[in-house]
Amino acid sequence: MNDLQVRPARLEDTAPISLLARAGVSAWQQADSTGSVHDVPYEVLTIYDRWLHGGPWMSVETATLHLNHLLLGGGLPFVVEAAGQVVGYAETYPGSEAAPVGDHLHLGQILVAPEHAEAIADALLTGVRAAAKALKLPRLTAACASGDSASAALYARHHLGLLTSVQRMTLPARTGQGFYKVSDHPDANPMQIKGWQMPVGRIGSARQRWELLWPLTLQAVPEIARRRVRRVQMSASGQEALIYCEERPYDPRQAELSLWAPRPLTGQLLTALRDWCHKEGYRTLGMTVAEDAVAVLGSEAESDGFRMEIYACPT
Repeated sequence: MNDLQVRPARLEDTAPISLLARAGVSAWQQADSTGSVHDVPYEVLTIYDRWLHGGPWMSVETATLHLNHLLLGGGLPFVVEAAGQVVGYAETYPGSEAAPVGDHLHLGQILVAPEHAEAIADALLTGVRAAAKALKLPRLTAACASGDSASAALYARHHLGLLTSVQRMTLPARTGQGFYKVSDHPDANPMQIKGWQMPVGRIGSARQRWELLWPLTLQAVPEIARRRVRRVQMSASGQEALIYCEERPYDPRQAELSLWAPRPLTGQLLTALRDWCHKEGYRTLGMTVAEDAVAVLGSEAESDGFRMEIYACPT
């Protein structure tokens, strides 16, 4: 296709972007009062049910809230048009992390119509790279699940090389020795994590995860507002960290952790995390970490098979 035009997304693009996202869902399901799951028409699902299938783009209502947050500074969304119709979407996040990532623009999500999918994806990635260069961000990063050959091929065509990989580990919550302090931290300003690392929960980029988790963007949905979530600051053995802890859907005894800090994960901070989560009533911790941090988790940690690969290239 030669008539593809990439431009910044606007609020009126919400519905077509949501349609692109929903096209990737093969079946819509809902749990009944007994916990049994059934295939159901999309129309009978609640907004929360739809969100559970893949996040805010699964319904126009939550998509509007999410896109509005991005347009107000949370990220940089782009669409690609063909003959005036939106046929692709890219969600990007400018960020600054510790080495080896540094200053960068992260491609957090890409959606394309099935017709001419490769050409649309190429146009989006070319446009995103141009945006990174215009912002004087020296690196473009992207991520995909291990085994996602289509995304890996797209990145290869645009000369993104493998930077690192992360895997999801679980380990028991446990009381431990050590002094630490925890306080609620509602401040959602992303400047707090500028230049920091994300040793736990970095699925994509540190800024992407921050904008999806820390601001109260979707609190208008009652079921989301009622979810068991803590946003806290922790100080343990001289190490500071900002921690997002949430109860996993369908598994209320497991805490899913995301952590931003000036330094890598240490044994002392891990001991404090396990002790705090135990006091919060959790029995298991879910922690996505880079390969070189797995050893810090110790012999009790087990992989659940989820892996992501992070790619990067100069702009």
